[in-house]
Amino acid sequence: MSRVLVNGPASWNTLVAVEELPEARSHTVFARGHRRGLGGTSAGKALTLAALGVDVTLATVLGDDEPGALVRAALARRGLTLLTSPAPVTEQHLNLMADDGSRLSVYLELPAAPPAPAPGVLDALRTADAAVLDLAESSRPLLERARAAGVPVWCDVHDDDGSGSYPRAFVQAADVLVVSEDGPPDPRAYLRAAVDAGTALAVCTRGARGALALDADGWWEVDAAPATVVDTNGAGDAFVAGLLAATLAGRPRGEALRHAAAAGALAVSTPDLGAPDVTAADVAALAGRVRLRRP
Repeated sequence: MSRVLVNGPASWNTLVAVEELPEARSHTVFARGHRRGLGGTSAGKALTLAALGVDVTLATVLGDDEPGALVRAALARRGLTLLTSPAPVTEQHLNLMADDGSRLSVYLELPAAPPAPAPGVLDALRTADAAVLDLAESSRPLLERARAAGVPVWCDVHDDDGSGSYPRAFVQAADVLVVSEDGPPDPRAYLRAAVDAGTALAVCTRGARGALALDADGWWEVDAAPATVVDTNGAGDAFVAGLLAATLAGRPRGEALRHAAAAGALAVSTPDLGAPDVTAADVAALAGRVRLRRP
């Protein structure tokens, strides 16, 4: 069984369904519904990886508060190892989720970065087959340590547009880089710059339009897998998890990209974060229906 360290946010979120994201003016919006639940990009990746049979350690920052207890309870019995650093508060978001899949996240609480990695994190890193180091201050000291230990670094930089200073160290350290098309004004140029700088695989996710990827051998275009959309929360995390699990299983790159698209589609078919109840067989079956091209 492959081992992966995932480091970064786990949060307790309030999710509000709306017809469309509100305009930037004073007015009233009626919600279609709302709920509270587990959030955080690292939690979403860890849950999906564990469901796919990967030995996962999730390192995150949690407060000794009610939201922290709820996060711990949501992660319990999910087949992963949880390592936590203490904080005064647990991360919390208010997410407005529109019918078209767009989202507005409001940070309600953001814990400070721990002064050092939690006990066990460095051991988990040294023995990992890959490290998913998400955008968080707690990930920064692990970027160099992973590279020094020869552990492949996977970074999901979300909507990085290529100009912000915060994601730069993550982009530069990544062996595999994933970005959303909501970020770079020219996704092809963004991916090309990353691969030219040494990234082995750079991927731009495009929602219902699938994904665009580039490696040393050229471009890949991946269609989205067929899905009934229930909730897009954590779809990108599931995409990354599907890609990583398939890569660690030794699948060729094109097949791994198909598995990524399938995992993302299965995630949007559930109201849960990521795809915590998916199986490798589910992903493989759907991956066979994903169209892949080398333009």
